[in-house]
Amino acid sequence: MVGVDQQLTTVGASLARSDERMLTGRNAAGRVWKTGFGGLDPLIGGGMRAGSLILLAGPQGLGKSTFALQIARNNAASGRPVLYFSYEHDAEDMTQKLLAMEAGELDESDQVRLNSIRSIFDDLWVSSLDHRLESVPSGVEALAKVSHYSEMLFLHRSTGTRTDLAAIQSAVEAVRELAGTTPLVVVDYMQKVKSSHTDDDARSTEVVEGLKDLAIDISAPVLAIAAAEKEALRSGRRMRSNDLRGSSALAYEADVVLVLNNKFDIVARHHLTYDVGNAERFRDYAVLSIEKNRFGRDGAVLQFRTRFDQGRFDAEGTDVQEQLIDERIFRE
Repeated sequence: MVGVDQQLTTVGASLARSDERMLTGRNAAGRVWKTGFGGLDPLIGGGMRAGSLILLAGPQGLGKSTFALQIARNNAASGRPVLYFSYEHDAEDMTQKLLAMEAGELDESDQVRLNSIRSIFDDLWVSSLDHRLESVPSGVEALAKVSHYSEMLFLHRSTGTRTDLAAIQSAVEAVRELAGTTPLVVVDYMQKVKSSHTDDDARSTEVVEGLKDLAIDISAPVLAIAAAEKEALRSGRRMRSNDLRGSSALAYEADVVLVLNNKFDIVARHHLTYDVGNAERFRDYAVLSIEKNRFGRDGAVLQFRTRFDQGRFDAEGTDVQEQLIDERIFRE
């Protein structure tokens, strides 16, 4: 009908689209993007769902960008396009982390180190990349794996002075044109998206509402890293969803809120008092809390071993057995 708002639809049209997806077998694959982290996907409705906004938060230095990049890699490797907006890292730095991530997973000798791969890129001797990576355990195989999905993982060098919501939308459209399908969108990180507001609350409200609208409009997930208030960064304090920097709109608009904490900082002290050997072991684990979950149960907690020397997390999460601060029960 002429003059009808293009945003209007009917339940009948929605039912027809759903029926078409189911008849063609595209329903599950088209609506859910797996994180690839064992134990997490079943808790959030099978994975990151189309039209949803997922916030990933945590103290500084706990691997939020690494966790997000690993999710991006997992999806690109499965053949689905990913658009990663990076406000803090350039493409070469992220490529080095991908190579370390792949080599670390492949190498059973546990000798791969991200610093070694970075030094190969910085070395002045003239040689091809595959030849240089021969000195890294599983380095050549890692390069082959990255090359396999390299054209599906789009990296956008974003800045707080020019990359606003309109620029993000424009880049999404460009990738959709190139890839032929809508990408998973990763924003690293949300508080650096350019805004017309100077007030933190107004700024965060504009950005989080814009990202939520984007997720719905493109019918794909948006994974955004969120910064914390300064008070939440104090060592020994457990960060929660109400510690996100900015307005209350962040937690309200998000469909899923994930918070990373260092296990050593948030485990109940009696686990350290009676077994001092736990201290170093706990430092090697990040605890992931599902603080909000519109697609399942919230409050679930998983732990993942950190391998930041290899630019990655171990992919398989396990239940936390110890008591954590701010909790009054033991997990068994």
